[in-house]
Amino acid sequence: MTGTLRLSKVPWGGRIAARGNEIRLEGVDEAGGRHFRTMMDSLISVVRGGDSPSPDFVRDLAKSLVSPEAGFESSADGFGAGPSVLQDAAIHIPHGFGKVFPRGRNQAAYVQGMRSHDITFCVGPAGTGKTFLAIAEALYLVLAKKMRKLVLTRPVVEAGESLGFLPGDMAQKISPYLRPLYDAMESLIPFELIRRMEENHSIEIAPLAYMRGRSLNDCVIILDEAQNTTKEQMKMFLTRLGQGARAVITGDATQVDLPKRVESGLLHAIKLLSDVEGIHFAYLNTGDVVRHPLIKKIIQAYENETKP
Repeated sequence: MTGTLRLSKVPWGGRIAARGNEIRLEGVDEAGGRHFRTMMDSLISVVRGGDSPSPDFVRDLAKSLVSPEAGFESSADGFGAGPSVLQDAAIHIPHGFGKVFPRGRNQAAYVQGMRSHDITFCVGPAGTGKTFLAIAEALYLVLAKKMRKLVLTRPVVEAGESLGFLPGDMAQKISPYLRPLYDAMESLIPFELIRRMEENHSIEIAPLAYMRGRSLNDCVIILDEAQNTTKEQMKMFLTRLGQGARAVITGDATQVDLPKRVESGLLHAIKLLSDVEGIHFAYLNTGDVVRHPLIKKIIQAYENETKP
């Protein structure tokens, strides 16, 4: 054996000792040994598939083996059990920067829901991957030639600040609202590819108001920040779907920027359409946050403040 001895804690107790090409478990029981073998088999499968698991993926995979909250236990949503669900729900974007893996059972169920339903609602706090996963799946569908076009839209609602005084034409004024959608795409595929898709009209980004009167066929359509739609806007959007189209609606119920006494179209649609067959509802929570580790604590602090 060569190399330096490294010891790391493992979530099921004990420690891992790695030296050279050997790995030794210390202080773990039989169940812990099984967990570790399952994790290593999953990682080997990912590597053999041509991917390099990130540290975050390894941590989430280990957690999924021991945590009931993220552990992929059998459930009524029918998306299976075991850590393999992370791999099954991975998104491989042609010409992208690598596979996109969900970071827990809730995210995996969200991805599988988008694949099996024509309309998917996803509700969750900031940083849980709602928009990111939707755009990843949509880019896969378009670049794999399964869909003709990707349409990205969001309502133009000011979050406590008035931008009407800003100089420029309408396109320049709405650009800041649409920038987060570009950020997500640029983290998934090369910038040059985005430009080519725009030039051949396989990507379209527009404010929600521009959707009225249209009928979108063979498209995948993402409505982001849907908590800031009115009931009328949500109805208008949902009735834009044409033949062969799919829609993903994402939003954060805790960040509604509509005027007081104006009901959110997202919350209204969830209540109204909850029993409609063919629509999938995905719910993410603070445990699914994938941004800076402090974000989970910040969101939890705000949630605790609003509790009675």
